[in-house]
Amino acid sequence: MESDVSWWAALALFLVIEGLFPFISPRRWRGAFAQLLALRDGQIRFVGLLCIAVGLSLLWLLK
Repeated sequence: MESDVSWWAALALFLVIEGLFPFISPRRWRGAFAQLLALRDGQIRFVGLLCIAVGLSLLWLLK
């Protein structure tokens, strides 16, 4: 049961962090999003893979 709460807490924290940038600076967020749309699929996949690797490494270090 405690594990379920951790997953919901992680999701909530993710949403808070994701919402900060567009809330604080919507114009810069829109510009960053436009630049992201200009990337090729392979570049976006690499960024996604890099984020996954960093996230998993941080989780591993915290355990």
